[in-house]
Amino acid sequence: MQRPIRAVFWDFGGVITSSPFESFRRFEQERGLPQDFLRETNAQNHEQNAWARLERAEISPVEFDALFLAETTARGHAVPGREVLPLLAGRVRPYMVEVLKRIRDDYRVACLTNNIATGFGPGMSLDADTAREIAAVMKLFDFVLESSKAGVRKPDPRFYEIACETLDVEPAEVVYLDDLGINLKPARAMGMRTIKVADPRDAIAELGDALGIDFFSTPVSGG
Repeated sequence: MQRPIRAVFWDFGGVITSSPFESFRRFEQERGLPQDFLRETNAQNHEQNAWARLERAEISPVEFDALFLAETTARGHAVPGREVLPLLAGRVRPYMVEVLKRIRDDYRVACLTNNIATGFGPGMSLDADTAREIAAVMKLFDFVLESSKAGVRKPDPRFYEIACETLDVEPAEVVYLDDLGINLKPARAMGMRTIKVADPRDAIAELGDALGIDFFSTPVSGG
């Protein structure tokens, strides 16, 4: 018998906001790069590459700029890291935020995000309006776990353990939404119910099934 759900954990980029991979693809098309070049670069040596080290705050954005350039150059196409970081700022999905608001009084809600420290420097700043909108969404969570502050990142199981310990829930009492299978795998192995976010509305329906809520009994706003 499954334990009752007490908490919902949310990834941020690709779940609450549009996926950075959409921006990656546009960038690749504009620069004439092979499709998925950036994503595949980040997948190589994924625990110790420049991207992983930046998300754990082991290196500065300036150091990332040079290291990512070296990694992409080695793969045949030179891309400085400073040109990639602004691509991380996705658009907030209003309908996901609406669902978050509808459940936060009845469930513990946490954001588990692999992110980078702010203060990119000239040419590396994210849009100010987007930053303010994201800050408002972050206030809706009971707890926000950031890789750049925790010094550990998904898919390390310790990342999920920290979230469970902080909110005093067992993994079997959690539903976790993420757009990356590699991040869902350890959560599922720990006992969480996982939802892979591809089509956001399908994910909302799956979450509704898990919680016994019909989120579409009234129109879900946004697009």
